[in-house]
Amino acid sequence: MIVGLGNPGSEYAGTRHNLGIECVSVLAKRLGVKLTRRRWRSLVGSADLGPERRVWLAWPQTYMNLSGQAVAAAVRDLGLEPESVWAVYDELDLPLCRLRIRRGGSAAGHNGVLSLMSSLKTHEFVRFRIGIGRPEGDGVKYVLGKFSKSEAEVLDQVREKVADALELALQSGLQAAMDTFNRAGSLGCEEIP
Repeated sequence: MIVGLGNPGSEYAGTRHNLGIECVSVLAKRLGVKLTRRRWRSLVGSADLGPERRVWLAWPQTYMNLSGQAVAAAVRDLGLEPESVWAVYDELDLPLCRLRIRRGGSAAGHNGVLSLMSSLKTHEFVRFRIGIGRPEGDGVKYVLGKFSKSEAEVLDQVREKVADALELALQSGLQAAMDTFNRAGSLGCEEIP
């Protein structure tokens, strides 16, 4: 299950905190998945990837801080292991135009990730951490704000490349995606701290 973290509602569209779901939406379009079905307090869709292989895409509609409740309900109903969850989200500790893929780790203060860890009762899910840079001032105001003009110029590239990373992970495994994308320059744009 690939979970795009973000907040529902038009007032949050285009904010830094919704970059995760924006990237998952690009992947959904490529897979021909419509994220329109309401289930588990989320918008969900699924695609067959071959014999006995199905991927679910989900956008929790609970707001970021309660994302884990929606994801845990889906994991339970689908009979998935919590470790089979891939969370795609914005990361303050990485510059814009940087992606880091890993299994496990801390939440680094990200409330959506804290909620997943709490509700799934594990930290061993996969994280696709998309850099948004760290502000000098208020972090909450920053993540809920819109991208600057210069940042917005690279967003399409970031979304497409993160979707490439997700596709590579689905086709060739997580290690292949990590080897390709866990390095500077892998998203094809200049990093913006």
